[in-house]
Amino acid sequence: MATSRTAHEMKEGDGVTVKRLMPVAGWRNFDPFVLWDDFTIRPGNGFPDHPHRGFEAITYLLSGAIEHKDNLGNHSTVFGGGAQRFTAGRGLVHSEMPNQTDTTRGIQLWINLPKRLKQIEPAYQQVNDAEFPVKEITGIRVKTLVGEGSPLMLKTPIRYIEVNAAPGAQFTETVPAQWRGFIYIIEGRAESAGQSLDTGTALFMEPGETLAIEALSHCHFMVCMGAPHGETIIQRGPFVD
Repeated sequence: MATSRTAHEMKEGDGVTVKRLMPVAGWRNFDPFVLWDDFTIRPGNGFPDHPHRGFEAITYLLSGAIEHKDNLGNHSTVFGGGAQRFTAGRGLVHSEMPNQTDTTRGIQLWINLPKRLKQIEPAYQQVNDAEFPVKEITGIRVKTLVGEGSPLMLKTPIRYIEVNAAPGAQFTETVPAQWRGFIYIIEGRAESAGQSLDTGTALFMEPGETLAIEALSHCHFMVCMGAPHGETIIQRGPFVD
């Protein structure tokens, strides 16, 4: 049966509030996924220069804007609905600072790199809102961040989507064989197999399980699935070895 967990609120970076789903005490990672932060950045706060290595990260903005700078020479601004992906590989240094007038909210996801790719050259990619494919069916809007039709590319096979569901709408997704995944509620309430899912909660699923969600109100959630590497994940702060 799928396992339900709730994100823990804490501070990160320079005064940034995050709801952290993992890593937390008792739930360090979910191979190949290393970290999940639902973050809120207010003007004057952010993530000044800091290093990373050994994984890939997707920062998806729900609202606001972030200015990205790194030691690879990349300097760009990502706006609400857009995303950035960096492949830390053997190491990079970057900063993520919000615009100075509005609150910025988003999701940061870390995906482990397999051992054979830990020392690859670092890289950066930005994808803007209009570049992501969107599919609409009755009461459901699905935006594909990683997967079929999306230009955002990773070294690990994953499917990563954003779903907006009207009250009473139903959404079904089956975890592929050899994959695992989870759903995270950004806003609203939903129900799955008799389990109530509120804002800031997640449901973790193993290979072959079917996720059947009914929105009890307008519900905004993310679905993330991927192929595990089957390798030990050793995280030391910003480094994943």
